[in-house]
Amino acid sequence: MNIEMQLKGKLIAAVKELYNQEINENQAQVQITRKDLTGDFTIVVFPLLKVSKKSPEDTAKDIGEYIKNNDPTVASFNVVKGFLNIELATDYWLNLINEIAGKEKHGYVAADENSPLTMIEYSSPNTNKPLHLGHIRNNLLGYSVSRIAAANGNKVVKTNIVNDRGIHICKSMLAWKKWGEGVTPESAGKKGDHLVGDFYVKFDKEYKAEINTIIKEKISEYPAIKDTEDFKATFAALKNKKKTKEGLNDEENEQFKACEELSKYAENNAPLILEAREMLLKWEAKDPEVYADWKMMNQWVYTGFDVTYKKLGVDFDKIYYESETYTEGRDMVLQGVEKGLFKRREDGSVWADLSDQGLDQKLLLRKDGTSVYMTQDIGTAKLRFDDFDIDNMVYVVGNEQDYHFQVLALLLDKLGFKWGKDLVHFSYGMVELPQGKMKSREGTVVDADDLVDEMVKTAREMSKELGKLDGYSLEEAEKVYKMIALGALKYFILKVDPRKNMTFNPEESIDFNGNTGPFIQYTHARIQSIFRKAAEKGIEVAETAPTNIEIGEKENNLIRTIANFPNVVAEAGKTFSPAIIANFVYDLAKEYNQFYHDCPILFEEDEKKRMMRLVLCKTVGKTIKNAMWLLGIDVPEKM
Repeated sequence: MNIEMQLKGKLIAAVKELYNQEINENQAQVQITRKDLTGDFTIVVFPLLKVSKKSPEDTAKDIGEYIKNNDPTVASFNVVKGFLNIELATDYWLNLINEIAGKEKHGYVAADENSPLTMIEYSSPNTNKPLHLGHIRNNLLGYSVSRIAAANGNKVVKTNIVNDRGIHICKSMLAWKKWGEGVTPESAGKKGDHLVGDFYVKFDKEYKAEINTIIKEKISEYPAIKDTEDFKATFAALKNKKKTKEGLNDEENEQFKACEELSKYAENNAPLILEAREMLLKWEAKDPEVYADWKMMNQWVYTGFDVTYKKLGVDFDKIYYESETYTEGRDMVLQGVEKGLFKRREDGSVWADLSDQGLDQKLLLRKDGTSVYMTQDIGTAKLRFDDFDIDNMVYVVGNEQDYHFQVLALLLDKLGFKWGKDLVHFSYGMVELPQGKMKSREGTVVDADDLVDEMVKTAREMSKELGKLDGYSLEEAEKVYKMIALGALKYFILKVDPRKNMTFNPEESIDFNGNTGPFIQYTHARIQSIFRKAAEKGIEVAETAPTNIEIGEKENNLIRTIANFPNVVAEAGKTFSPAIIANFVYDLAKEYNQFYHDCPILFEEDEKKRMMRLVLCKTVGKTIKNAMWLLGIDVPEKM
């Protein structure tokens, strides 16, 4: 039983003894005492006033006296208005730190054969471009959430769905066919995902040129459009004005509709997009030439992705491919039509009517029979359910897809998946750079490989400047540079509430001071250096600390912080928030550094106190390592 539950039990017993009344656990409120107050745990007495029929202060004093007299772990108490602050005995904290010191995985709950199986999907890249900064946030969040879920006693399957088919893939393929001249990653000296991404950008450039040509040719057929010289600026100005309170007048509204109609006509009739759609139909018909090119170019991308995943230190237990799941989804949709779950329209397209759920009509199959993303997700769900007996399904996907997953949950429930309605869309915010948003089609994204390489370079330069790794061999130093770089990148991204948009600043992330990964890594390395120095002095660190000694405020704060780690892990698991872990480990590192500066360790003359502090250091180091592991971050022994 943990101390909070123990105190709740004493509180319930106190109310029964003092006031002859029964209260439940919800009425027994016990929380960690605020740092500006004296005490370890606080009991809120306001909900008990109807029972005690006394003032808050008198109620708190009554209960405080009862608990102090009936619980040997309680040393003293104080009352501040309606709050009863309990201070625990020194022996309790020392016994607790000894108990924690004996555990390798303090804070973790081990899975067993009866544990629920949680599948977590993350990454979900398209094979028409390399991974970028947005993918980095997705991968780091997904990987961390999978570790947090495992630490909360779940069996976990980490999975990825690769979007390797569709019109976007055909755009890269078509551009390579038209302008590639047979180039390969080997002949270009370039990673395959980068090469394919270049052709995606090339397609978009040529496609836009065709759209502009069509608009110039057709604009005279739209008399409502006044400014025929600069269509783009006119259309943009009308779009912006439409969003304002002022809105558009009748003439401007007519002009806006004409601009919109012309723009859509040009986008849908540009020769390149028509060719790309034709290529998609050929692919779905398994045209030998198109299929061979698709397999070749996708393999280039997969090889490139594997390099990036390895750099980021993330992996998967099972990878699904949209090219293998969309037919499953299509078949399930067609079965749904037969069962009356979905409707086929006159043009041949298939739709789901979700109006009775407060939503709208959702397209599942186009009129030409080709699949949409929703169809693919239905097929993937079916295959996953065949492969694993899933209890919980978590999709790590950005918040721009909130509506998609709201619909998916309803469709899967209609189709009979037991976890469908309760699927979790771990919806996270976008990540930007100080200079603004990124756009894949325009080639303005921050490439994941380039970012990691730049972070390693920065870590190397800063470490050399600060003399952090003097005396290391080149191989040792390079390993630590990479550890620092990835720690900086991962921590900076994961410390932010995942629901919020964030701006990633590489320079801020790699600082060795403040709320950063390198600061926490350095704290761990500092702790390990104490043990090396202890060994040099012939001091052997005991497994447990002596208990019959006094501890100071700094030690007490550290032990209290460490003791709360299981609650932090549990809360991070409930809320799918690595940020809770990140903030905890930063607070722990700060607490430790204050202790380190204020309390002598190896130079402490009292042998018992010295040993207690060494055991405390060991436990802090282990807790930092365990917390950072949940974030996918390694910590160095030396730094």
